Amino acid sequence: MLDTWTLLIIDDCAADRKIYRRYLLKDPHQSYQILEADCAEEGLALCRKVRCDVILLDFCLPDMSGLELFDQMQQEIFKTSVPVIMLTGRGDEEIAVQVMKRGALDYLVKHNLTQDVLQLAVRNAIKQSCLQAQLLKTQERQRLIATTALRIRQSLNLGQILNTAVAEVQQLLKCDRVMVYQFAPDTDGKIVASSVESYRTVLCDRVGAGKEAGEQGAGSREQRKERGKLITHSPPCTLHPAPLPLLPNSQSPIPYIYELGLCNCVNLKEQFNTKANLVVPINLSNNGNPTPKLWGLLIAHHNSGERHWQTDDAEMLNEVSVQLAIAIQQAELLAQTQAALAKEKQLNVFKSQIITTVSHEYRTPLTSILAAASTLVKHSQQLDESKQERFLGIIEQKARYMSKLVDNMLLVNQLELEKPKFQPISVDLLQFFSDLLEQERETVGDRHELIFKITGNNHGFWGDRGLLQQIFINLMSNAIKYSPDGGSVEFHLIGKESEAIFYIKDGGIGIPMVDQENLFQSFSRGSNVDTIPGTGLGLAIAKACVELHSGNITLSSEVGQGTKITVSLPKICPTGQLSLSST
Repeated sequence: MLDTWTLLIIDDCAADRKIYRRYLLKDPHQSYQILEADCAEEGLALCRKVRCDVILLDFCLPDMSGLELFDQMQQEIFKTSVPVIMLTGRGDEEIAVQVMKRGALDYLVKHNLTQDVLQLAVRNAIKQSCLQAQLLKTQERQRLIATTALRIRQSLNLGQILNTAVAEVQQLLKCDRVMVYQFAPDTDGKIVASSVESYRTVLCDRVGAGKEAGEQGAGSREQRKERGKLITHSPPCTLHPAPLPLLPNSQSPIPYIYELGLCNCVNLKEQFNTKANLVVPINLSNNGNPTPKLWGLLIAHHNSGERHWQTDDAEMLNEVSVQLAIAIQQAELLAQTQAALAKEKQLNVFKSQIITTVSHEYRTPLTSILAAASTLVKHSQQLDESKQERFLGIIEQKARYMSKLVDNMLLVNQLELEKPKFQPISVDLLQFFSDLLEQERETVGDRHELIFKITGNNHGFWGDRGLLQQIFINLMSNAIKYSPDGGSVEFHLIGKESEAIFYIKDGGIGIPMVDQENLFQSFSRGSNVDTIPGTGLGLAIAKACVELHSGNITLSSEVGQGTKITVSLPKICPTGQLSLSST
């Protein structure tokens, strides 16, 4: 079926108009709706009422010349160019030049006019007009896309990029809602931006590609070929997203997307109560891999009446998704760079703290070691055996302290920066803590009394023995260290059905309230420690080890009254949890 074009003949000669009509209606290649006017005024009135595709304009009219009418039509009526073919009874080249300069598409002399010449001239006029209209439309589309891309890429903040994108695309497509849906590696994805605030958060369910893909039947292999391409769904509307490929059966729920496994996208019409949906993938470059990484979907919805998506709609949305993908990658690259810089800064701070701590904490024990060693070297023959043993004991004690300091620094570095795995095993807590308390009693001296109290059921606990030992040693050594006048240190183990709780309570110097908030950070100490040696690493290590067990640690203290630190750990660690591990 031929397209029908509207053609207006403006000529004061009825016989000529009749000839032109007869010639054009015999054209086998085009179909015309022909309008006629016998003067300029009538021609202007018709142009104002009807959108004409081609105008045949006689140069000599009774009320004004063809050139004057042409100029008036250009100024008053034509917002876009309409091809005008000027007709005259005289073959005046000067008139032809004037007509073509004013913008007329062609110039024909009446007495040389034949059926073939007129048909060809009108067909060429329509063809050139279509090409020009398509060019203007393409230029306008490219301008809109460039403007949209510029606005999207003005920011390197991912949230701002996505929010700008949905707002701009909604204006670009004149639709009711635009959303960005992001896939997640291990869980269902989510909508991360919407041009309308109220929306549902569930769109797609990610499932494995094995059984689910096999259940799709004979069509699954063909569907897999459509990986990462345009997806459309518009019941009951007909979609025209060519040249981008369509998946079959537009009346069914939105087709499957295959990327990193099968993603089964449910019916958008049911989820969002929309009548027409246009969806394109957001593909990121994949480190030189020819297969792009499917980051998410850019979704346009329309529900206020029927919407027949056009080819331009699909192409514009697809081009915007390319620009959006570039902006997303730039934002992610910036975020990665900032994270690397933050980590580098953290490492530099840690190194600085290590240097400060080593220079401060090593100075006193090293001085004691050097003094004891020098005394033994110079005066060993004048010292009796008991004094020699005392000096050797000083050297051993201070060397152990320095060794423990190094171990703690290495452990903090591992916990904060390297992030190894958590490796739980079955632990008999009663026996485990009993053995640790006995070891502590052998070194604590006579001024401190260690008390062990047990209640509840402590069976069925799973944990990392090395990390549990770090928790106990650091909390117990702090309780003893910050009780310089001696006294009792209590260790309570409480077994419950789903968790194990223990707390260590001392009657030492306590911790000022102003210091308690930051006390679990590395190198933080109470402001009242005075000359008591320490690095401020013990509580940071204990907290990190507790968190590896998915547990909690709390502190309550009062200056001069002592400190109580409580640890609660789940008896069975969450399945598949990966955290830090013991060494």
